[in-house]
Amino acid sequence: MELYDTEEQQVEAIKGWWQENGKAVIIGTIVGLSAIGGWNYYQSTVQKAQEAASASYETTISTLASKGVDAQDSVQTFIDAHADSDYASLAALQLAKVEVDAKNLDEGLAQLEWVKAHTGDDALKTLASYRVARIEAEQGNFDDALEQLKAITDKGWQGRMLELKGDIMLAKGDKDGAYVAYTEAQQSSDGSQLLQLKLDDLAK
Repeated sequence: MELYDTEEQQVEAIKGWWQENGKAVIIGTIVGLSAIGGWNYYQSTVQKAQEAASASYETTISTLASKGVDAQDSVQTFIDAHADSDYASLAALQLAKVEVDAKNLDEGLAQLEWVKAHTGDDALKTLASYRVARIEAEQGNFDDALEQLKAITDKGWQGRMLELKGDIMLAKGDKDGAYVAYTEAQQSSDGSQLLQLKLDDLAK
């Protein structure tokens, strides 16, 4: 930086700098303020959209709870309209449960597979994979069910995953495989109290 001997020289230097750079400073300030205003507007718009989606989700789930499978069309409309939001995945999970409870297993599977393909939330994806595995096992598709369980890597789900794996192995007639899975499940933090009963039954 240059040093100036007198106040007049400093003033002249500032004037010269302003003539060269003043326009850029003004433009930069305007652009900066515009960017801030645009960002605030964007945030406000996003927040309003999220609030609207949340309210619509609550209404949709309330309708599903009261009407059951008869609300399928309205729930599907909500899912399609909010496909990029996890509200849609949550709605699809709820619809899948209602379909499965009504013994519409294929329809339930379709909703769960949609969740797996569209959600970016690992927790929702894990839940969907687990439920798909249960339905596949219920339909007798044991190998497909076991394949679904391989996608579950969350340690918080290891007990439930291994217990279901044991159930599937037992259904396949593989008692040794079931025993190993149940034993491993007992060592997990989320292992259920039923595991010891299942192991005792295998030991008989």
